[in-house]
This record gives sequence, structure tokens and C-alpha cells, in this order.
Amino acid sequence: MQFFWDSLRSALLLIREMDPELVNVVWVSLKVSLSSTAVASLLGVPLGFAVAMGSFPGRRGVITVLNTLLAVPTVVIGLFVYTFISRRGILGDLDLLYTQKAIIIGQTLLVLPIVAAFTISALSRVDTRYRKTALTLGANAWQTGLLILREARYGIGAAIVAAFGRAIAEIGVSMMLGGNARGFTRTMTTAMALEYDKGQFILAVALGMILLTVSLVVNIVLNLCQGRLEK
Repeated sequence: MQFFWDSLRSALLLIREMDPELVNVVWVSLKVSLSSTAVASLLGVPLGFAVAMGSFPGRRGVITVLNTLLAVPTVVIGLFVYTFISRRGILGDLDLLYTQKAIIIGQTLLVLPIVAAFTISALSRVDTRYRKTALTLGANAWQTGLLILREARYGIGAAIVAAFGRAIAEIGVSMMLGGNARGFTRTMTTAMALEYDKGQFILAVALGMILLTVSLVVNIVLNLCQGRLEK
């Protein structure tokens, strides 16, 4: 028990002093996770809207595939992307492997199904009378779509938050595609794994505390925004 409290005190001291290595690791994690979440949101929300509001052959199959992809292990995504961007891959000439761009690509593919599937779920809960009433009052398809998106904004916001949480907490994609290069592609999760393997827990504990704090802050901000919008 004493070991735990000693590690906790040392970790808090490391955070208070703004250790350069700690700051760099947190910055890289936030950068790649926010970037991948933004790209996934730009692609996933329209995709989810098209599937939820559309009527086309295979629609049920698309939903099933998206729901299945929610459980895909990160190492599978990492291996899939690796085959394309490695030296012998189709995109090998772009030199993407072991870069932050590679991590962003992998994390985007990882969280895209989350955004799309949760967006479909959020839109499906919107009362169909909103759509019928808007069309009856003369709204065009674009205006009707915006109205439905507005009604489902809380669910879509939760989808984006869930995607960010999955991205910043994953380790397989970052390790396989980023290479855990110090000062360049080392994220919070890969750094924690490395420090654990080395038997040095202080930095790992500090990063774990920051990771939990980031998740807490994101959810608090979401709840505050929802509260203001409801007023």
C-alpha cells in the first residue's frame, strides 16, 4: 500500500512540474485522437444520416456491418492499415508508417463505425412526426434533415465523445502504426505500457491520471453544453 501512495505522490509532482516528456506524450495523444475523431465525425455523421433516413437495398446489411465493426480489436485495424502503408504495401511510397498520420488513419477507421452506428441509433429515436410535420409545412429535404439532426444532437454529441474516448484509450493502432517513437509518436497508452515493462510506474501513473481527467472533462463539457441547449 505504501508503494501505491509513493507512486501517486511522485506522479502528482511530475504533473505539477510539467515534466517535458509527460507534456509531449499528452500533446501527441490529444493531437492524433482529436484529429481522428474530427475526421471520423465528418465522415460518420453524414453516413449515419444517410443510412438512418434512406431506404435502399442492403440497408439492414450496412447497419449489421457497422454494429459488427464496433467490436473489432484495435490490433486488427492496425494490421489492416499496416498492410497498405508498409514498405511493401500499396501506399508504401508515401512513407506513412511510424508517423502520426498513420496513427490518425488507423484511429479514424477504428472510431468511424462508432460515430456512424451511434448516429443511426440517435436518429432512429427521433419521432417520425417531426419529419412529416416539417414536410407538411413546406420544408424541403435539406431543411427537414437539419431539423432531424437538431433533435438528435445530444445522441450525436455522445457518439462523438464515445469515439474520442475509444481513440485516446486505444493502444494497438498506436503501437503498430506509430512505433512508439519517443517525442514523435509515443502516446499516453503506449508510454504507459512501456513504462510498465521497464518497471517504472511513476510516469505511467501520471499518464493514467491525466487520461482519466481528460475523459472526465470531455463528459463534463458535453453535459454542460446539453444543459445550456435545453434551456
